Amino acid sequence: MTEKATATTRMNTGTTRPALDRTFSVAPMMDWTTRDYRAFARTLTRQALLYTEMVTTGAILHGSPRERFLGYDEVEHPIALQLGGSDPGELAECAAIAEEWGYDEVNLNVGCPSDRVQNNMIGACLMGHPDKVAAAVRAMREAVKIPVTVKCRIGIDDQDEDADLERFIAQVADAGCEVFIVHARKAWLQGLSPKENRDIPPLNYSRVHRLKASRPELHIGINGGIKTLDECREQLDSVDSVMVGREAYQNPWLLAGVDRAIYGVEGPAESRHAAARAFRPYIARRLEEGAKLNHVTRHLLGLFQGQPGGRRFRRHLSENGHLDGACLRVFDDALSLVPERETAETA
Repeated sequence: MTEKATATTRMNTGTTRPALDRTFSVAPMMDWTTRDYRAFARTLTRQALLYTEMVTTGAILHGSPRERFLGYDEVEHPIALQLGGSDPGELAECAAIAEEWGYDEVNLNVGCPSDRVQNNMIGACLMGHPDKVAAAVRAMREAVKIPVTVKCRIGIDDQDEDADLERFIAQVADAGCEVFIVHARKAWLQGLSPKENRDIPPLNYSRVHRLKASRPELHIGINGGIKTLDECREQLDSVDSVMVGREAYQNPWLLAGVDRAIYGVEGPAESRHAAARAFRPYIARRLEEGAKLNHVTRHLLGLFQGQPGGRRFRRHLSENGHLDGACLRVFDDALSLVPERETAETA
């Protein structure tokens, strides 16, 4: 079956997809928000919008097989593909491919501060070139019917957080972008590593709140340093949506409360054990496809964070999941090390 046929099959499975609602989303994170993590996240929340890792235009256009970069499971909907690039033609072509593959949204990365992406005019450095971002957004919107969105910072280096951010937003919005997810920190492209850029520049939530107040017609989401659902609800008083990153990965049980707390509906997981068991058939399928156990189960290491037996669970998977021939028995044995509560847990 060709890749195009595979994509068509993926889009025409008859699955009823949730409506795209950005109120709560999980941030794109390199090496973390893989297809396996996203499938696991769906045992915890049906409503949250999930983002892929950033995928560069070069990987999509020249990498092979394309499934490696674009493949996902139907259960992951609603799902957005984040693209890294700056060439309007290449971004438009990749956006069209994303739409063909069935993605619900395509997002342009204007926030990653790493040297590697800067050298290729990708990520946060584009905040200094709003004309390029506007041209890219315009080309992408002309190529697809699905939403084209932008994830950016409040600024880079010595930019004025208010004036330069407003100028950037205005120019890109004039190109047709209606949705911006703003990481409420500057990115210092010189002098700070990507890891330091996630923690050292101070958070400025009020800057994002002021942006929303000044541009009420736009969808303005906020990202950066948000760790609890109470914080999410507080932010939603001032912005349209909240995106959570590291906490959603390192403490995935947070997601089990999203559907009830944010959307007012019951979520799929009654307990951590129930979520782990619900994920078991997916693990079995991935093992049959040739995946290594630890490549899939590494995304569950934080599931029992702070729980009796949680450390033993992590240790067993970490010490045994990478071994040749590691199978579901390793996962089952790890799960047995955590006492199961008799009553349903609350997230």
